[in-house]
Amino acid sequence: MEKLKSTLPNMVIVLVGVALVMGAVLAYVNHITEGPIATKAEKTLAAGIKSVMGSDNLQVAAPEEAVETVDGKQLAFVIHRCSDRAGRSLGAAVESTTGGFGGDLKVLVGFGPKGDILGYTILQASETPGLGAKADKWFQKDGKGSIIGKSPATGDLHVSKDDKGGNAVDAITASTITSRAFLKAVNQAYAVYAKRRIDGNSGASKVKKG
Repeated sequence: MEKLKSTLPNMVIVLVGVALVMGAVLAYVNHITEGPIATKAEKTLAAGIKSVMGSDNLQVAAPEEAVETVDGKQLAFVIHRCSDRAGRSLGAAVESTTGGFGGDLKVLVGFGPKGDILGYTILQASETPGLGAKADKWFQKDGKGSIIGKSPATGDLHVSKDDKGGNAVDAITASTITSRAFLKAVNQAYAVYAKRRIDGNSGASKVKKG
């Protein structure tokens, strides 16, 4: 078989051929792995919902997507309404994303029927290594800046140094920007939840107008 000459056209043909083969291989690998990855993500989310709602004995309705305009940008939220086995509302877990110091910060926050914060978990953090993990503990029940039990209904959560009155929260040491981003995500999650609150007695949606 005659060897291809090292000409520019031949080199281009070889490179294109290699690119096509690699593209096909990557597409195949992606097709094979996307199923298991999606399944794992679903299990992680299901465990997260139970964690932030503080209960294993709950039923979770089909996720509800909501788009709200925040600071001139359209942001997507996902609401997971929860009830007990008898159908009584337990509140909802809300997925909320905002910009942090190094990128997006995505949280899952659990709210009780009256809007009190039951729990939270970090779903995605593009912060400086370690900060995301620190935020996952700092604002928990036993953390220095605990938000558990607080209700944004009485005022937005904010870091103490911003001095906006009630609902002040101690910021993560040397990480005020990350703390502000986290609290903003929580406040946004509550605003979406409150706007689409479910009446715990009737199960009917209460949409705030205006």
